[in-house]
Amino acid sequence: MLSRDALESALWTRADESPVEWRVSQGLTPYADALAFMDERAEAIAAGAAPEQVWLLQHPPIYTAGSSAKDADLVEARFPVHRTGRGGQFTYHGPGQRIAYVMLDLRRRRPDVRAFVAALEAWIIASLEAFSIASGRREDRVGVWVARPDKPRGIGGETAEDKIAAIGIRVRRWVSFHGVSLNVTPDLTHFSGIAPCGIRTAHYGVTSLDDLGVRASMSAVDAALEQAFEAIFGPISRL
Repeated sequence: MLSRDALESALWTRADESPVEWRVSQGLTPYADALAFMDERAEAIAAGAAPEQVWLLQHPPIYTAGSSAKDADLVEARFPVHRTGRGGQFTYHGPGQRIAYVMLDLRRRRPDVRAFVAALEAWIIASLEAFSIASGRREDRVGVWVARPDKPRGIGGETAEDKIAAIGIRVRRWVSFHGVSLNVTPDLTHFSGIAPCGIRTAHYGVTSLDDLGVRASMSAVDAALEQAFEAIFGPISRL
């Protein structure tokens, strides 16, 4: 069952109900190759020459810097650093993390970028419900977060929270690209080379399904993502 947030965000289906291509890549996709593909595909979607697409993949270990990234937030360049045009700050990508690049034509859906980010968050929240993980969005922090009452509280007594999914998009000619990264079984120590999304507060960290004790295969995660996506954004066609 979709959460209230997800149901409220189910305003994103196209009037013509054209299916979105659903593509899943095996192995590790070089980041530069993914950027080149998204750039070309977004232009083709804007021109009406290609259908929308969601692309699920994994990357080799890398750090990416969004348009708001601060150099001071790169603590240690343990992996290659890619400067990119998406929104947001520094994040990590690597094996065990499900990347979902979302290339949708917002003109034919709802031309509201902030609401689109909220819909992506609702998509991940609904997907995590399939694994009995309670998560949510935060007004002051983009992404999807999980409360961690088992961890030390903040200096003001705030409950600790960990980010389980990061979101960073770019929109050009009302076509979105880049998207979402969901932590399934990544090496969480790899995040220590950056201040993820510029957050340095001690009681805010990162987590994954595996870290939360959920042993889920990537294919099971993909199935949950697919079901929740169709409920919010409309039908898909598998490639």
